[in-house]
Amino acid sequence: MIRCLAVDDEPLALDVIENHISKIPELQLVEKCTSPIKALEILNSQEIDLVFLDIEMSEITGIQMLKSMNRKPMVIFTTAYENYAMEGYELDVVDYLLKPISFDRFLKAFNKAQEYFLLKKNSSPKDNSSFDHGFIFVKSEYQMIKINFKDILYVEGLKDYVKIYNGPKPILSLQNLKSIESRLPSAHFTRVHKSFIVSLHKIDSVHKGRIKIGANEIPIGENYRESFLKLITDNNH
Repeated sequence: MIRCLAVDDEPLALDVIENHISKIPELQLVEKCTSPIKALEILNSQEIDLVFLDIEMSEITGIQMLKSMNRKPMVIFTTAYENYAMEGYELDVVDYLLKPISFDRFLKAFNKAQEYFLLKKNSSPKDNSSFDHGFIFVKSEYQMIKINFKDILYVEGLKDYVKIYNGPKPILSLQNLKSIESRLPSAHFTRVHKSFIVSLHKIDSVHKGRIKIGANEIPIGENYRESFLKLITDNNH
């Protein structure tokens, strides 16, 4: 079951979304909101998987609302204006629905969201024993890419993006470092800096506050130094 929220300052538009949702058994409407401010409060207090989000609203735009979310669920934009399509894709939304929204087009958008939801759910580590055969899927350049845990050297955070180093060319994905950290098994990956997560299996050496993995050097942040050194010391016993 995918828990969703519908946000639009036009009540009639919300009624259309609610009617479409009612026809899909796998989709549960938690609440519909005419106020994006109220919607943000719900997102901060409840587990929401998917948001149907109008762009042109009087309080704040849907784009401003999306950028202000602390926890980012999947988002499907709903709008009467085609000119927002490119910005929507740059913000990594699941789909972009033009009003008036037919049920067939709505169902197609839901199917995309469900596919992404199931991929994320099934690829999340259930325990720390899943390292050798475990993997995650990440969205990069409009496709879902499978990355095996055992291939990851380290991950670098770049504001709203992460770079996953697992070969000659890193994979760039639109998500923050905290999000990717929550999907990696903690027995094998650890945060060593506000901008870096490393695979413990790939560390070659540690010297003068820096970790060496192959030809790469990763800094150890002052706030992470003590816990990291304790972790690698304990692993020697």
